[in-house]
Amino acid sequence: MRKVFWNIRFETFTTLLVATTIFVLHENKVTSIALPFSIAGILGSALAIFIAFRNQSSYARWWEARTIWGGIINNSRIFARQIIANVDNAVTVGKSSKTDADLYKKEMIDRQIAFAHCLRLHLRKQNNFEELQHLLSETEFEVVKQKQNSPNMLLLKQGVRIKEAMQKEMLGAFDNISMEPSLATFSNWQSACERIKQTPLPMNYQYFTKLFLYVFIFGFPICLIGDFSKNNMGFMIIPVSFIICFVFAVMNRVGEINENPFENQISDIPMTALCNTIERDLKEMLGENLPEKIEPKNGYLY
Repeated sequence: MRKVFWNIRFETFTTLLVATTIFVLHENKVTSIALPFSIAGILGSALAIFIAFRNQSSYARWWEARTIWGGIINNSRIFARQIIANVDNAVTVGKSSKTDADLYKKEMIDRQIAFAHCLRLHLRKQNNFEELQHLLSETEFEVVKQKQNSPNMLLLKQGVRIKEAMQKEMLGAFDNISMEPSLATFSNWQSACERIKQTPLPMNYQYFTKLFLYVFIFGFPICLIGDFSKNNMGFMIIPVSFIICFVFAVMNRVGEINENPFENQISDIPMTALCNTIERDLKEMLGENLPEKIEPKNGYLY
């Protein structure tokens, strides 16, 4: 609750200041200006429409981002299954040794896990690449962390290594037909995430919604004071104004927060936990020890 009040501290402070000022001025007969309550109803309706539209658009962006990452998880499992099944088949028919096959499977699957971690860092504009160092060779790790689009470079490397495995007959001549669409899908999902990241909602919605909110904050107590004063309850405009404006301010702030799902905030897509899911699932498919599962901290997954 403290975080909620902190996020809307300007709106709530302004509401209390305006409502208290209007009440004091009326109590001391400095002014008797009072507007019809219907004006507040019209302003509130217009504000609610703007906030509802923005919240709907913001949630659509958040849900699209979550859907994309759900697809990355599913496709990572599919890609790992294809690698394991196809390479194991090469061992069975005698076209590859088990040692070479195991090394290749581990390399490809570890790089796929690294792609997920790398995409998370790329979207959050973080550079703590040491989190994926254990998944790549030393040479590849040094190259990747210098690139401006490291997830894309990892996908390129995956494609190159698939072709090389085909040349060595570790993968069949037609295995690329089934695996290349998976790599293309990862590229498409990365581009979709970058589109959401780099294309905010038009500033008009943010500006006018904020403007209408403050117009409502200033106008609402003036519309209340007339009726409340007639019933000798003028002081009630302060808590009533605060409650009503608090609701609108919270709704507006929810839209602002959900608009950007890749900013490493508590309301974001929990990409760290999703990457942990990918790593655990793929390492389990390899038969390796699993990293510790990430649990919520203070009720939140990051």
